[in-house]
Amino acid sequence: MSAPLAPAPPTAPSSPSSPRVGDLWRRARGPVAFIAVLFVLALLLSLGARDPREGRLEPEGPNPEGSRALVQILQDRGNDVTVARTAAAALEAAGPDTVTVLVGTHRLPRDQLDSLAEGLDHRILVQPTTPALKALAPGVEMTGRTGEQSLEPRCGLDAASAAGTAESGGEVYTAPQSAGCYPAEGGRALVHVIGESTTTVLGSAAPLTNDRLDDDGNAALALSLIGERDVVWLRPDPVPEEGRSDLWELVPQSLRLSLVPLVATLLLLALWQGRRLGPLVAERLPVVVRASETTEGRAGLYAARRSRDRAAAALRSGTLRRIRPGLGLGPDAAPDSVVDAVAARTGEDPGRLGPLLYGAAQSGAADPYTADDRGLVRLADELDRMEGHLR
Repeated sequence: MSAPLAPAPPTAPSSPSSPRVGDLWRRARGPVAFIAVLFVLALLLSLGARDPREGRLEPEGPNPEGSRALVQILQDRGNDVTVARTAAAALEAAGPDTVTVLVGTHRLPRDQLDSLAEGLDHRILVQPTTPALKALAPGVEMTGRTGEQSLEPRCGLDAASAAGTAESGGEVYTAPQSAGCYPAEGGRALVHVIGESTTTVLGSAAPLTNDRLDDDGNAALALSLIGERDVVWLRPDPVPEEGRSDLWELVPQSLRLSLVPLVATLLLLALWQGRRLGPLVAERLPVVVRASETTEGRAGLYAARRSRDRAAAALRSGTLRRIRPGLGLGPDAAPDSVVDAVAARTGEDPGRLGPLLYGAAQSGAADPYTADDRGLVRLADELDRMEGHLR
């Protein structure tokens, strides 16, 4: 018999190994692929999307002043709405059974307004300009504005009567032989003119805007004015800039020609005033001027102007400046203190010293020393005598 086999020695437990790169990729490739697909889809959608137009009475605008809500209501009701950005496109889309809503008429030149007047049978003008009124609604004139917002129709027009009160307050108009609704001070906010073509002039944009469409009878008024007809909504794009002119080109030619003699005059004036009258005189600085010359010069000016009050003030100011330190007073001492101190030192009457030192400001009456030149000389002598007593 063979000997039994010895049991195999137990193996040591293997230590856990770190995950390899392949294992990590197999775990993460699912979420990475999902995120990559989402990114590609978002990129494709963003390439095909465009920002909606926004602006006042913009038929595609979701902004509060846009008219997208009214356009969608018309389309849901069965009206075909065509948005035109030029007068030519509006004329091409318009027909006998369509109504054209014109907004932003300030962007239309006169020739395009004339072509629209000839080619449109039914039109609604929203706050038109004066040239647009003359071309598309002859006889209608804007007479002002009203501060009222909600107005009553008070007319026999079926569209206005069905809508009732509406936020039609804004511009008001007058027109002979036409139906006018929503009266206000100075005119009516809605004018309906029937002739070779039918024209409705609306003085407020509120009934057509997104944020005011559901107020009062705004929606009913807008829908009733349009009726069952298809709509051509004309909101012209801004006229592209075809060139720029600099400031010099905008100046009239007559003004440009007048600049030539003006420049020549200025040059002659500069040559005349800038020419030398002689060689420059060299003078050593600083220049010493005697005090007597300054005093005599100032005295001459006072004498020429007969400014005896200024001369007296100068004499008194000099005297006070010299005597105050000897009296133990500062420069801001009160006049009464100075007069009392001088009277105590000289023994003179304070009632006489006040007018002598301070003139009319102290006595409250006319200065006796500035009536004539002799009084001014007497003032100088008495001030000199008093100052001698104080030494």
